[in-house]
Amino acid sequence: MQGMVFFRRLRPAIAAFGLVFMGAAAGAEPQHAIAMYGAPALPPGFAHLPQANPDAPKGGEIRFGESGGFDSLNPWILKGRAPAAVASYTVESLMGRSYDEPFTLYGLLAESVDTDDARSWVEFTLREGARFSDGAPVTIDDVMWSYETLGTLGHPRYHTAWAKVAKMEQTGPRSLRFTFSEPDRELALLMGMRPVLQRAQWQGKDFTATTLEVPVGSGPYVVDRFEAGRYIVLKRDPNWWGADLPFNRGQHNFDEIRYDYFGDGGVVFEAFKAGEISSYREGNAAKWASAYDFPAVTEGRVVKSEIAHQRPSGITGLVFNTRRAQFADWRVREALMQVFNFEFISQTLSGGSEPRIASYFSNSPLGMRPGAATGRVAELLAPFAADLVPGTIEGYTLPVGDGTELNRANTRAAIALLDEAGWTVQGGVLKDAAGAPFTFEIVLAQGAREVISIVEIYTQALSRLGITPTVTLVDSAQYTERTNAYDFDMAWYVRGLSLSPGNEQMLYWGTTGVTEPGSRNWMGMSSPAAEAMITAMISSRDQSEFIAATRALDRILTAGRYVIPIWYSQISRLAHDRALHYPAHVPLYGDWIGYQPDVWWFEEAK
Repeated sequence: MQGMVFFRRLRPAIAAFGLVFMGAAAGAEPQHAIAMYGAPALPPGFAHLPQANPDAPKGGEIRFGESGGFDSLNPWILKGRAPAAVASYTVESLMGRSYDEPFTLYGLLAESVDTDDARSWVEFTLREGARFSDGAPVTIDDVMWSYETLGTLGHPRYHTAWAKVAKMEQTGPRSLRFTFSEPDRELALLMGMRPVLQRAQWQGKDFTATTLEVPVGSGPYVVDRFEAGRYIVLKRDPNWWGADLPFNRGQHNFDEIRYDYFGDGGVVFEAFKAGEISSYREGNAAKWASAYDFPAVTEGRVVKSEIAHQRPSGITGLVFNTRRAQFADWRVREALMQVFNFEFISQTLSGGSEPRIASYFSNSPLGMRPGAATGRVAELLAPFAADLVPGTIEGYTLPVGDGTELNRANTRAAIALLDEAGWTVQGGVLKDAAGAPFTFEIVLAQGAREVISIVEIYTQALSRLGITPTVTLVDSAQYTERTNAYDFDMAWYVRGLSLSPGNEQMLYWGTTGVTEPGSRNWMGMSSPAAEAMITAMISSRDQSEFIAATRALDRILTAGRYVIPIWYSQISRLAHDRALHYPAHVPLYGDWIGYQPDVWWFEEAK
């Protein structure tokens, strides 16, 4: 059903290919929007995004709880930990994304976008009235400085696309053009999504350093007050220049958005029960069914809402760091996956109600199909067949246990694989031929109670192989520092994936991440085949080619045995104050980026 809805939403765009290819007219005339495939769903002059309620009242507040803390207000660099809300709500980009479409951008700071059929360049024209929160106009100079600074000094996630910009030039009083150095059809969209910062604020300062100076942006909110590591409050800017834009109509309705920080995820839930925060996302289906009987719920002051979505499952679980010698062999990784007793863990911790993540893009049309690769997927993989891990082309499925705690058949399979890889049990301890024991460290963040429970069950299963891993709990700052430097053997890994994967996939799985700190390639994979599939994805002019390349990438990732996945949910579970409301139309991506608090509003019961 999800695939049918996905394609149904694309169908009008596909039909328009002959007239508007890839969201840009053949004559390269300025447009109000740009889509990765087909034409934008909303026409010029649209009234509002379909997932927004244009009549939503303004006012009130929404309060969130977060585990961990923050020590910086600069979220655009690798160093430090900054609240995500600063990047999301205090600054803007040239174009804004509608999460009711796979990948379409509409004008925000820019009033129009222009590109050629090959997408070898893209040009944006700024809106005349765009202003920062201090009243200063947003200029082309601000845009150009922001792009170059982020692309050279900012977080590594900005570097890949910037490296493909051959030239950035001002083409008019309010326009600028980016010319690209290589074929990459996604670049025209990515250039519309970079945050635009105020150049004057950063003059004479080290952009790469953490800072608690409040950034000056052009977004709907400003930082009103904060205490580092404790809380931060954003206040809706009453003079926000963009409040009346169609793209923003019905969005950003709360007067205040507050985030309180707690050291433990369990404490966040207790704070919610006590009324200290007003919205809580529940990730455990069993807890959702059994733990929401406290007075605020039974008395109707808290409402339980379930929000459906059609996005990929992504990947969540324990990641192997293949930079470590003991995890370089896929047979070892497969053996340790065999003894991860998913069925028993799932039943014990979540009631067995959620499906397991089958692949990185499962739950979507982009996910690999069962069995052997066929058609275009097989053709894309064929040149790399000799170097691919077994199962990539032939077909791979995750190990299935018998549901019992001992899980004997899987344990026997694991022992056989380890023996093939040169590891045998000697005196109750798994050792190599030289007698060195098999050891590794699992690094986890403090307060992640469910994750810790998963690992406790897993380590018991590992003991049957003669393996006793070290489990190290660190605070959120240390966890960020260690994972950025890949200083772990195994860690807890979460990657959300969209319906429009592109250049960011190179940051996730590209070879540069093996040594370059701060990438999302925690597993340390180096795969020419994966990079070839990503290149095919971003250079594709045809939707079917794009899907085939993504399915091929999904096979490489899944059969690579890099992550031991757990479960995912096809719905989001939000418990919230009854005064918090959301529109009837749920966007394609559901409760994801751009949903809460973006299109929610505050309204007391009458």
